[in-house]
Amino acid sequence: MPLALKSSEGEDFIPTRLSLLSRLKDWRDDDSWREFFNTYWKLVYGVALKAGLTDQEAQEVVQETVITVARRIPAFKYDPAVCSFKTWLLNLTRWRIVDQLRRRQPGATDERRDATARTAVIDRLVDPTTLNLDAVWDEQWQQHLINAAIGRVKRQVNPEHYQMFHLCVFKDWPAPKVARELGVSTSRVHLAKHRVAARLKREIKRLEKQLS
Repeated sequence: MPLALKSSEGEDFIPTRLSLLSRLKDWRDDDSWREFFNTYWKLVYGVALKAGLTDQEAQEVVQETVITVARRIPAFKYDPAVCSFKTWLLNLTRWRIVDQLRRRQPGATDERRDATARTAVIDRLVDPTTLNLDAVWDEQWQQHLINAAIGRVKRQVNPEHYQMFHLCVFKDWPAPKVARELGVSTSRVHLAKHRVAARLKREIKRLEKQLS
């Protein structure tokens, strides 16, 4: 995973654990549902936007997807060999996106049409199987995973070392500039960058295994 990929920081995406899925079967478990929502809403929202929906439509997709999960989670059996939670959630999201597309009527107001003119969505879409979101979903999933790894590594390493890494990798500052700004040697910047980068790569691989 190339570290040159620009990623937002501080959003800790925790891959779904079997324990969380079990707890979600109790709809009265507010803490678990809050954890689920905080973990996945940005993923669902981002995919909905990528599918061509407006901000309002994407927010509705998030709400309706969570409601659908609540209704169907009691019957969901976690078996990655048959259908992983990742795939199951994608399918639910895909249906909710299609619902939004179906609500776009030919007689919609000019304002609504203007709001959606920037998209390439085919309004007549009625079959969810024709809405290919797999690549988009995988891309967004991977981005969340990278954000999770960054958040964890940031908490684990020396703050000064992470600052050097951050300025070099995410701000594209050359090592000499980082060294001048922080009052350290260039070799120390290179060393900190290397160590944090190596740790981040290990964390990403660990999370990927956890998702498999």
